[in-house]
This record gives sequence, structure tokens and C-alpha cells, in this order.
Amino acid sequence: MIVGTAGHVDHGKTQLIQALTGVDTDRLKEEKARGITIDLGFAYIPDGQGGMIGFVDVPGHERLVHTMLAGAAGIDFALLVVAADDGVMPQTREHLQILDLLGLTQGLIVLSKADLADAPRRAALIADIRAACAGTGLQASDILPVSSLTGEGIDELRARLLDEAASQTERTTAAPFRFTVDRAFTLAGAGTVVTGTVVSGRVAVDDVVTILPSGIKARVRSLHVSNQAASTGHAGERCALNLAGADVTRQALARGCWLVDPARTGQTPRFDMAFTLLATESRALAQWTPVHVHCGASSMLGRVVLLADEPLRPGDLGLVQIVLPEPLPVRHGDRVVLRDTSASRTIGGGLVLDPRAPARKRRSPQRMARLEALAGGDPATALIHLIAIDPGFEDLSAFAEDWSLPSDDAERLTERLSLMSLAAGPTHFVTAADRWRQLTRAIEGVLAAFHEQKPELPGMAIDHVRLALRSGLPRPLFAAIATKLARDGVLALKSHWLRLPAHSARLGADDALLWARIKPLIERDRFKPPRVRDLGLALEVAEQKIRRTCKSLVRVGELTEVAHDHFFPRAVVAEMARIAARLSTPEKPEFSASDFRDQLDNGRKVAIQILEFFDREGLTLRRGDVRRTVKDPALVFGTPEGVIVPADAPARP
Repeated sequence: MIVGTAGHVDHGKTQLIQALTGVDTDRLKEEKARGITIDLGFAYIPDGQGGMIGFVDVPGHERLVHTMLAGAAGIDFALLVVAADDGVMPQTREHLQILDLLGLTQGLIVLSKADLADAPRRAALIADIRAACAGTGLQASDILPVSSLTGEGIDELRARLLDEAASQTERTTAAPFRFTVDRAFTLAGAGTVVTGTVVSGRVAVDDVVTILPSGIKARVRSLHVSNQAASTGHAGERCALNLAGADVTRQALARGCWLVDPARTGQTPRFDMAFTLLATESRALAQWTPVHVHCGASSMLGRVVLLADEPLRPGDLGLVQIVLPEPLPVRHGDRVVLRDTSASRTIGGGLVLDPRAPARKRRSPQRMARLEALAGGDPATALIHLIAIDPGFEDLSAFAEDWSLPSDDAERLTERLSLMSLAAGPTHFVTAADRWRQLTRAIEGVLAAFHEQKPELPGMAIDHVRLALRSGLPRPLFAAIATKLARDGVLALKSHWLRLPAHSARLGADDALLWARIKPLIERDRFKPPRVRDLGLALEVAEQKIRRTCKSLVRVGELTEVAHDHFFPRAVVAEMARIAARLSTPEKPEFSASDFRDQLDNGRKVAIQILEFFDREGLTLRRGDVRRTVKDPALVFGTPEGVIVPADAPARP
């Protein structure tokens, strides 16, 4: 169990911890000289269960509230300290507000320096404290008179803490590892060391972790838990990690950094949250208000975007978006505290709902429905509500990361809810079975109407089907949907054309007869087929008739018009696209028209016409006399099997 102190400056927090543990947590020379806590201090006592109770001593001065917030991150139990000679003071109230915003409901209130107050004074102070705590998470907490000087109440307080530690629910260690850094320093003979709290998961010696925001990887050379050497550290424990790595330096780490599982390194420059504006504020919160944002031990300036039409007034709970100057690795359920731009007072705080907040359409009905679903409590309830919102599919990988779920738990959640899974490249989507049936029927309806209007065409372009549905489905997801429906035999897919299985585009009788004569000539020299004029001369058929038949063949998907009156078999175009892609290698991404001509052996003029066609189709990008392939050929022209590659597939180098 981690116990954090809170209270006004000079109310005896450090002396109280020393009386409980025997450790003076004021370690800095300036702290000794001034007699006040300036930075975080730590001490530990055995909990009687084989573990330790960790104490975090925080500063009480108003100018050091940002340090207090860093220390409050990850505490399980609060000790609110109020001195008998002063009573409730400004930082008592602000620290109490912060504890409440952090969601802390477990704690004790210590009336310190009790030797300075007689019985009537104590009764009056207890009444004041009760009034100050009313409506907060600590309103029902016991108040214990304690004197670090005489020893009054120390044994009782220690016994209460031991009882609380014994009743703490053990945290799961299956979640992805997250660690918030509150100190970083260099230790002679060891190297770089960080201390902080394991927010979730576990860490072990020789584990590789990622430092955020820098993205540097580090190996855990050794670790200490509660000042004792250990092989593993678990969620809810304070740890010191000795880190090693080529880029791991003292300069690369500071208070506010995070250590995370290398497979879960998501960061965001904006997030949506449920926010409470403190009732003590004098006016409503304005749009785009600058604030200090505190999450874990991190602190940075940001801006507040109101997500409701009405202003957020003192005491109100509402939805806001926080926009940051640099990414922060927040997750759903993280507690965030906001202070004013001058860092002189706490203005409010709350709970992160969506770490993937958009920069546009922040207040759309669909967006508001999504935030309502995310506020639903447990992951299963949230997931059910999310897939009920258009477009009806949820990225399970992103959901698991945002909710700090192990991958296995996310898969089990899918099975328990009887959801349907769909892979789109590296992304794993889930949806409800009835939603899948509705979408399938909608696609069939769009295609049936299209076939009725244009029976001569082989099908409808994939993206045109997606847009006709007006469902908001992203391209890679819809590509995966179309591919699955084709594999299941519900639809037919050739290249990027989608059709109902029963539909076939047929040439007229005259075109079919002429195509039978044209086809051998075009296929004989497939990389340099004859033009319309040459075909007309060879077959003694009018150019206009040859051209009309070739245009019909383009519509049914047999030919592609690469240049004016120059038609290639569609399969040959896809083959030439793959040849161009092979010329663009990681070692030498750019190639010339001559390089391409030599591969096809079809002459420079024809090779340039083909490359210019590829430029128009978005396969290649020209710069001067050279080109590079910038898309997967299968994305532009399909594959021989007709399987579609997601439209957001990574570009080639």
C-alpha cells in the first residue's frame, strides 16, 4: 500500500512520517535549512504481510503544488494532515480538492500537533475539518489526534495503517506495464536510476521497456521495491529501476516521463475527458482556456476545448477536450488535474474517456454518443455500446491499449460478447453479428441497384460502394469487409470491381466476335500491343469499330486504356505494375524510364506512356527524370486472385 500525505505547509507531515517510520524524508540541504519539504520524500515500514507500506511525503507550500501532484500519482491511501495550532488552511483545502479529483476515497485525517490543543480546541478543530471535508471522498474518514512530539496517537495511527494494508485488494499484474517517473538521477557505479510507481502490470530484471515521450528503449538492469532489492515490481508498488541502454542517459529522463511496455507505446496530443470545474472557481470556464495539465507525474501546458453548447459553470460536470503541445501517454480512466495558467490554484479535474480524440467534428452527435459509451464503466459494457454506434465496428487493438487490457483479455471479451472479428491488415476489428448482417444486406442492395442501372458494366468500384453506403467506414476496413464477403461467396470481387455473384457483364454479339479476333493480336506482344489503327489495318476493320469494341472491353474489365487508343489486357497492366514496384527497392528507391524499358523490352516511347499512366493512377511518383513506386500495386490494380489490399497500406520507400 502506498500512503500519501497532504496538507498545508508546516503542519507536521514530515515529522509524522518520521515518527511512524524513523526516516527523515527531508533529504535536501535546502529542506534542512528552511525546515520545510521542497521535493518528494519517501519512507517504508513492513506491513506485517510480507510486504511494505510506502509513504510519500509531499510539499505543502502553495508554490509546490505541482510537486505534490507528482507525488500523489499512484497513492492508495491518503493522510490529510491538519495542525492543531493553525486548523484548516488554504493548502489544506486545495490538497483536499486534489485528492478528491484523483478519486481517493480511502484515507485518514490526522490532527497533528495535538499537544498544542486542549479538549474544547480539539472539538472545534474537528468540526472545522468535518465541514471542510463535506462532499469529498474523505468526508467519512476518521480524525485521529496525533502528536509527533509526545507520541500521542502514533501507535494507533500505525495500527490503523497496518489494518488498511491488510485489507487492500491485490492488483492484477496481467495488464500492460506502465510506470510514472517522479525522480531520475545517476548513481555512482550503477548509472541511470529512476524511481516512481508501477501504475499497472509488472516489471522484472532484464525486461525491455520504452521511455516516453522520447521512445528510447532501455533494459532493466536491476530494481528495488520499497528500498529492497527485488527481481520483480508489481502494480501499486514504488520501485527504483536501474536502466541500461545505448541512448539511456540522465538527460533522457526526468520527472513526468513514463516507462511502458514496448508493445503499448501509444501517445496522444489531445484527449477527451469528463471534467468537473471546482465550485470554488469565480466564473465559468471559457473556450480555449490555457491550463496546466497534470497526469501521473507529468505536467505541461495545454488548452481546454468545451464539448457542450453551454458554458461550464463552477461546480458543473461536463465533457471537455484537452489539447497538448506534445503527446502524452494517457489511457482511459487516468485521472487528470488542471490548474490555472499561473499555477496558483487548482481549477478542476476528472477522468480520461478517450485518448484518441479527434481534431475535427469534436461535438458531432456520433462523437457525443461515443463519449457516452466510454463513460459506461467496465470494458464489456463500453464495447457493446461502441459497436452500436455508426459505423458499428471497433478497433479491438486500440480499445485494448486505451483500456490497458492484456491482449488475451480482449480476445476473451470478444468471445464472451459473441462478437464477430475481422482483420484489416495489422488492425483487428470487431462488430455485432446483427450489424454484420445489416451491412451485408445494404451492400447487396447498392450493387443490385447499380447492376439494374448499368448492366453492361462488370461491377462497381469498391470505393464507390463504400461512399454509396454513407456509413463512414474507413477505406482499409471496408476493403477488408469486401474481401471477406468475396471469400465467403456473398459477393464477387475482381481487381477493384465488386459485384453480385449472379451478375456478369456481357459483350454484345458483334463485340464478342470482334474481340475473338483482336485478343490474339493484343496478347502476342503483351508489353507492346498494337494500337487501334494498327488493329484496324491488320483486321481490315474500321478504326471507329475497333475503338468502340475496345471501350466496351474496358467496361467489362478485360482491357485498360493506358494511352489514347492504346489498350492493354488488365492482367498485363497489373504485371507491369509489379515490375515497376520491384525496380523501387529500399537500397535504390528511384528508377528511370530506361530501367523500366529494359525490363519490358518494348521501346522507350511505350515505356514512358505506361509510366505516365502509372503516375496518373497514383502508383508512381515522378521527380525529374526518375520515379519511385509509392503504393502497393495490388492496391491500385488488384491481385491475380482479386483480393484487395487495405487502402491505407504502407507506401513503399
